[in-house]
Amino acid sequence: MTKPTDQPRPTDHPRVVRIADRPDDYRRLGIDPVEIRPFEDGQRIEPAPGAYEWWYFDAHLDGGAKLVVVFYTKPLMAPGVVLAPMITINLDLPDGRSIVKTLHVPPNAFSASRDGCDVRIGDNRFTGDLHRYRITASIEEVSVDIEMVGEIQPWRPKSGHIYFGAERGEHLFAWLPSVPQGHVTATYRVGAQEQRTTGIGYHDHNWGDVQMPQLMHNWYWGRAKVGPYTVIASHITATEDYGFKPLTIFLLAKDGRIVVDDAAKVSFSTDDVGTDAVTGKPVADITRYEYRDGEERIVVTFRREKTVLQRRFTDLAPWWKRLAATLAGINPAYLRFTGHVTLQRFAGAETVERIEQEALWELMYFGRPRPPAA
Repeated sequence: MTKPTDQPRPTDHPRVVRIADRPDDYRRLGIDPVEIRPFEDGQRIEPAPGAYEWWYFDAHLDGGAKLVVVFYTKPLMAPGVVLAPMITINLDLPDGRSIVKTLHVPPNAFSASRDGCDVRIGDNRFTGDLHRYRITASIEEVSVDIEMVGEIQPWRPKSGHIYFGAERGEHLFAWLPSVPQGHVTATYRVGAQEQRTTGIGYHDHNWGDVQMPQLMHNWYWGRAKVGPYTVIASHITATEDYGFKPLTIFLLAKDGRIVVDDAAKVSFSTDDVGTDAVTGKPVADITRYEYRDGEERIVVTFRREKTVLQRRFTDLAPWWKRLAATLAGINPAYLRFTGHVTLQRFAGAETVERIEQEALWELMYFGRPRPPAA
């Protein structure tokens, strides 16, 4: 099988951004256009300088708690190292507390299978087979024990491999939503307090071969369960080197069956954009994805009510790197939001369905702030 890091064939323009979807792309990557196999959720790229990989999980739990657990091969802003394994746990509790924990371990405490999802970081594990998953992690006084069973088949946007650039300068960002939606049984412990609950979860897997700020200016990403519907939506803006090329990714499933995943029919927009006081980044109170196919129109709207995480990556860097970033006007930031998502379905001018539900979504902003209309 050809390695997924092999260079794709030359493209026509140095600024092109494309999701690989040609027959020779699938042959080269050794994957099927439709069937997703367990090895795709295993380790996909060598942890060499420049490369990175992570396995992500989140859940909306009964009772109001929200949980995010991520296993990384290295910190997002330090891909120049070979291997620096880390785990993050974010737990938002019903009483309003927001807990953020990070664990770093030495390289020899990391292992990952290439045959399927079986990742070990210290004594912590992230394992699964595209249907059933088990995640156990403990950082200081916080621990989680999670079981998830998929309710929607694994999915990826075409091949899941997004290429930036052309010819020998082309670089990769890959994305596999291994479990677009799953039933979760979770036990989480904070100090002496333990809670066992259920909820709705999600797992995806990302990897790439070059530092993300070289490719992406920013992205919005969100997922939600809205009545019988499941939504996964993302809008990526490439860097200036790639002409600020926008790329929208969209999945809509109903009753466990995928009904929409043609992003070419989806437009993205934002409203009520203001500057976040902590990160200095422009943040939209409203992000909207609109799907049109003839007379059918579906509008998915995320409305921000609370920012639960604001992280400036340079805060973790040495002072001289922080100074250099400030002088360059660059301060990569990550923000996570909670609020409500509304799904509206129209037939012509008539509203035939409207459903609202709680949601969790994020903004990763690497570049300099741009005017909202840009």
